[in-house]
Amino acid sequence: MRICIIEDEPALREQLAAALRRAGHTVDLAADGTEGLYALTEYPADLAIVDLGLPGLTGLEVIRRVRADGRRLPILILTARDRWQDKVAGLDAGADDYLTKPFQFEELLARVQALIRRAAGYADPVLRAGPIALDTRSQSVSVDGRAVELTSFEYRLLEYLMLRAGQVVSKSELTDKLYEHDSERDSNTIEVFVGRLRRKLDPDDRFRPIETLRGRGYRLQPEAPAADPARA
Repeated sequence: MRICIIEDEPALREQLAAALRRAGHTVDLAADGTEGLYALTEYPADLAIVDLGLPGLTGLEVIRRVRADGRRLPILILTARDRWQDKVAGLDAGADDYLTKPFQFEELLARVQALIRRAAGYADPVLRAGPIALDTRSQSVSVDGRAVELTSFEYRLLEYLMLRAGQVVSKSELTDKLYEHDSERDSNTIEVFVGRLRRKLDPDDRFRPIETLRGRGYRLQPEAPAADPARA
């Protein structure tokens, strides 16, 4: 998933970015409110982490402007303020959750995953599509109970498709979500990874979980039929 971090403390900003990248997310960084609002306008984030005490535009103003533009991405606010009124103000501005500094990175990652799942309509940490199960806590994947080993990129690709199961996802959308904005991009690489993912999930071509719609993109079947052991 693509996450925008708007935090003015350099050390914390880099620590957050490192933790989220280790968890398989693509990260955009901003050091103040103005830069953060621009990043959220330019890059299609799936979630924003916004510090309330930002220079320039405050975190509250960033959130208000994002919501005024009709953006519905989940927003997690960070605050060093213990007053409950500040937390309420952030939630009233349109944030979905908050963390008070200092915090444990494990808690932040759990809240990020929960917000992303809920935004896609999932409450359970295990995403399912027919025989495919993806556990967002352990980042493990299985098909009919059989463990499937994926690379980090393959896992991120599958997670994104599963969160949008039944929807058409274009190659350009996948490129935007899975690559950071300053990295070299090649949409043809997406085709290669989709092909590898298909072979790992369905090596015998039994249920064809990922459909290609020529000129439009890909669609993961939300109710793919379970694999038939008799045909294995």
